[in-house]
Amino acid sequence: MSRLGARTRASAAAAGERVPPWVSVTLGVVCAVVGAVLVLRPFASLALLVVAVVVGAVVLGVTELVGGRSPERPDDPGAPQSPRWPHVARGLLFLALAVAVVVWPAASIVVVAVLVGVGLVVAGVLDGFEGARSAGVDRWTRVALGMASVVLGVLALAWPDVTVLVVAVVFGARVVVLGVRLVVAGVRRARGPAGPSGATDGAVPGGGGGAPAAPGTSEPRRHGRVALVGAVLAVVAAGALAAVSVGLHRAAPQVDAFYDPPASVPGEPGRLLRAEAFTREIPDGATAWRILYTTTRDEGEPAVASGIVVVPDALRDDAAPPVIAWAHGTTGFARGCAPSVLAEPFESGAFFLLDDVLAHGWALVATDYVGLGTDGPHPYLVGQGEARSVLDAVRAARELDGATLGEQTVVWGHSQGGHAALWTGAVAPEYAPDVPLAGVAALAPASDLTGLVPHLENVAGGSVFASFVVEAYDAIYPDSDAAGYVRPGARFVVREMASRCLSEPSALVSVAEALSMDQPLWTTDPTTGPLGERLAENVPTGPVAAPLLVAQGASDTLILPTAQEAYVGARCAAGQPVDYRTYQGRDHVGLVQADSPAATDLVRWTEARLAGEPPTPTCAAG
Repeated sequence: MSRLGARTRASAAAAGERVPPWVSVTLGVVCAVVGAVLVLRPFASLALLVVAVVVGAVVLGVTELVGGRSPERPDDPGAPQSPRWPHVARGLLFLALAVAVVVWPAASIVVVAVLVGVGLVVAGVLDGFEGARSAGVDRWTRVALGMASVVLGVLALAWPDVTVLVVAVVFGARVVVLGVRLVVAGVRRARGPAGPSGATDGAVPGGGGGAPAAPGTSEPRRHGRVALVGAVLAVVAAGALAAVSVGLHRAAPQVDAFYDPPASVPGEPGRLLRAEAFTREIPDGATAWRILYTTTRDEGEPAVASGIVVVPDALRDDAAPPVIAWAHGTTGFARGCAPSVLAEPFESGAFFLLDDVLAHGWALVATDYVGLGTDGPHPYLVGQGEARSVLDAVRAARELDGATLGEQTVVWGHSQGGHAALWTGAVAPEYAPDVPLAGVAALAPASDLTGLVPHLENVAGGSVFASFVVEAYDAIYPDSDAAGYVRPGARFVVREMASRCLSEPSALVSVAEALSMDQPLWTTDPTTGPLGERLAENVPTGPVAAPLLVAQGASDTLILPTAQEAYVGARCAAGQPVDYRTYQGRDHVGLVQADSPAATDLVRWTEARLAGEPPTPTCAAG
């Protein structure tokens, strides 16, 4: 599949001698088209990928079987021929690959990945064997191509998340190259023993009078050197891809033993299990801890979550600082995506106001939520689980040695965290009456899930967020069959997207996959059936007793302003007082950046709530 080089040239030429020219040209055109499809549209659909792999494998197999043996030294047509059995083995391997992909029940990208990976390894070993029996430049060409093929095959088998790219770039390019050579061979044979210039097959172009090329002439040697250069470049490319893949996997955030629950865990939620000093990105004049605490999942199941607590060293009026309970925006679905694990624990979740919080003498309690850092599943856009993580973090933070927190609490949340903040305001009176809320601020909240989830595939890279929804709802609500709503060819890609954090380098692979999809993500409308019912029940429609602020960027393309306005309108119609404010020129993340007017308004609004001033709800767009 990436295997390439002198053997391909010889096989294509030999095949051209055994079949009519029009057959060679036809096969070549088919190869070139199929290979181009693989390279240019790798994520279009599983059916297209399967067809392209099958057609390419069949043509490669037939070429190997028909091609026969090639000279052991391409620069010497009189040299002894290499054994035929490696050609037969490779041909049968390619044909077996094609048959296996066709007959495998419900073939998935994983099946194609494994078969292609095995094929690359076996073909590379055969190339190496042929190289060992060859001589001169041909030996090193075949050995190098064999090495490249084995490296790519192992890479495909070890890390299936890059296999689609391997199939597209390596296998597709390999098929394109063979197609071009078959077309050239067919055209040359169709021109007859003498071309327009009178040169016969095998003659040196421009050699005059069509004299046959003698062994040792410069033309074959030049082709041999070109093949060797190509083989070396293939090895370099394979090594580079392997190095990049290893680097991406090593860069993925990993949790340590801190996040493992102790042998004995209290059944009561909001209990502090473990705490240790936290210094990453903490400014001077503040002390911070990462904490492990008890909480509950949806429907009251006990769980363990983690978080960060930051307290200013200087207390105002010797009073315990009020608490800002921060619900972070989307960081990912995988366990390593906890803000307390990531290199940028605050900005990764779109929190840019730590300095402002501390400057006002407030403490910060920032939950990671269940399943980020601790064992999952993470309740992504599942309201009860998110809200309980927020409230229990505040409870647990009160048990810290060396930190005294005030009773007043204001909840801030952005995006996913805005959804969590709305749910926190709704469940707090019953679930955590010991955590009275002075206010709830939801910034660009994911409020209308039934409108948001279908919209995600219309947003650049939005399929990444959709993957988090699919994996979360599939794990937490098995009756929703969320994965069953996804196009079969995209299911593997969705799982791989959900395994990466937004802030890690490999997220670029997720973005590339999302942007390359030119088929619908969903086969069924996700707002219908069991999944639609679960999404609807997680729309935050419960009454919020605390003063409520909802802020929205007018230029937000992820959480649409029209959808947010409709949500706020419905809440107002239901009797919920809302202070709704929109900000021109601000997109999803720009809304909460430190230089945003929304950030200034948020701090002032919070000051007013902590001072006991009455709110001024608008219940209309500002």
